[in-house]
Amino acid sequence: MEEPKEKKLLQWHPGFYAGLQIELEEDADNLEFQNEYQIGTKPKEIDVLIVKKNMENPVHKNIGRIFRKHNIIEYKSPGDYISIDDYYKVYGYACFYKSQTAKIDEIKIEEITVSFVCEYKPAKLIRHLKEQGCRIKNVEPGIYHIEGMRIPIQLILTSQLSKDENLWLGNLTKNLKERETAEKLVLEYGKHEKDPRYQAVMNLIVEANQEVFSKEDEKMCEALRKIMSDELEERENIGRTEGRIEGRVEGRAEGIIETGMEIGLSEEDILGKLQKKLDVSLQKAQEYLHMFGKQTV
Repeated sequence: MEEPKEKKLLQWHPGFYAGLQIELEEDADNLEFQNEYQIGTKPKEIDVLIVKKNMENPVHKNIGRIFRKHNIIEYKSPGDYISIDDYYKVYGYACFYKSQTAKIDEIKIEEITVSFVCEYKPAKLIRHLKEQGCRIKNVEPGIYHIEGMRIPIQLILTSQLSKDENLWLGNLTKNLKERETAEKLVLEYGKHEKDPRYQAVMNLIVEANQEVFSKEDEKMCEALRKIMSDELEERENIGRTEGRIEGRVEGRAEGIIETGMEIGLSEEDILGKLQKKLDVSLQKAQEYLHMFGKQTV
């Protein structure tokens, strides 16, 4: 009986970072994205920092309407959740971020926001916040404002986001079921297939939801082949290039061996010439001699 294959560990954060940039693309000229932003000298890391360049220009995208000058994003992969301690840790990071400046009060507390992003509602955290006197306001599907803290905070639940408004973040999941949504993702990706951000998030979604992107569906299979065609072509080109290089090396090796044997060189001398002229190891030289030596006898 075959042992089940070990599940591949998916790297969700790069896909989230790419999806976040796609979602906020309309306002990209006014936003500076920084991934895994380090604060302080000891390991403290903000998942994503987004700095708004011009405060006069509002962010139009629903997930960014809360944004001010400095916007801290904490992301939890599917299956993970935001705990009470996660909440206070990131709130502390926001305060620490404010304090690590050359001038006192250079970053105003009013200029900072925090966004927590996860797939499902963190029930314990919400209950705790309500007990602390905070108000949780659902401003639109999947977006909740946490009112009552000094810093504006929002909670983004990707499972509840509008699939029309937030196609990429809303489908950053392991539980994609709808074939229509999969087809929509494929169609939208096709418009941006050269963009590495779209490649990163699409590859992750396909990898995490292989059943819905089934090879049994001829239409889906053809679309996926088109999606991956550039990557496959690149791999094939690399393979062909490597094959041509190896072919040229083998041709030279055969010539060296043939000449050496014709003039009566010893096996040791031929191996030495192969190593020197082809810049290969003794083991590789021996492989070539074994491969071509008998043919020249």
